[in-house]
Amino acid sequence: MAGSCRVLVVEPKHAVVNGRNRSPRPPRSHREVADELRGRIRSGELRAGQRMPTQARLADEFGVERGAVRQALRILQSEHLLVDVSKGSPATVADHPERVLTGPQARPQSTMVALAPRITAAFEVPHVAIDALCLTAVSLTLAMGEPLREIHAGRIKPARVDVRVLLPSRDIDLAFPAPVDGMADDRPRRRWLAQRNAQVQVLRHNLLALRTTHGVDVRVSFRALPFTPPVKLYLLNEAEALFAYYTLARRGEEIDHEYLETYDAEGTQSMLFPFRQGVGLGDTTFVEQSHRWFDALWETISSEPLITN
Repeated sequence: MAGSCRVLVVEPKHAVVNGRNRSPRPPRSHREVADELRGRIRSGELRAGQRMPTQARLADEFGVERGAVRQALRILQSEHLLVDVSKGSPATVADHPERVLTGPQARPQSTMVALAPRITAAFEVPHVAIDALCLTAVSLTLAMGEPLREIHAGRIKPARVDVRVLLPSRDIDLAFPAPVDGMADDRPRRRWLAQRNAQVQVLRHNLLALRTTHGVDVRVSFRALPFTPPVKLYLLNEAEALFAYYTLARRGEEIDHEYLETYDAEGTQSMLFPFRQGVGLGDTTFVEQSHRWFDALWETISSEPLITN
């Protein structure tokens, strides 16, 4: 028709950016940015000594504010994967980032920081063997998330995974968590048991799912101990041992809508001390003796756990 015209309206969901259709997505968190960059460092895409992209470029790539990028870079710096993180020039990938927790100068780090990178590195061999002694398996379940993402992304593919976990039995009187006043209050134990059982079920499900999704030969076993472990221990591929003390603290909190003071330990914040076979006589001996200790507990006084509340 004369005088008529057509107006092309581009909806946001069809907007073209750099020649590609982009769909809107929620902004990534700084932890998601750190996870992606950590994966690039571990895979070798970002090599030791290489300068990182500028914070402006990273912010543009991930669609986040520069503050989120800075937070992500500081996380990787705390893990000793990056150096020279500042508001100015780009950071640099640390020398030998794969040795962050395994060299003779390695420093203890909190379980939350240290465990996931070491578990992920352990999954890069064809036969993965992980043994753990802990109170609830919360830290182990969280740390397993990273290698599972790497497997699902196709960046690593082990042929076989064997996992053994020792946990306290539901039938014992726990040394902790326990009420401060020493009164017969079962709430801390009931909460611990629910948490222990939930982590066992999630860990078992996530690992066994690799059989059907990726054809990985997976074996996951749990045994119950007749005592409350005062320490936690992770043994990786018969080559590494990560050891931590459970440090008790007095806490006041609400359980089942009632306030209660307890003695308890925050396992995710426990400091992991790393030992690696072949680094030195002390490290090698510690790894070997830790395996002997774990095997002895597994084969003697531990029992089949009852995973119910």
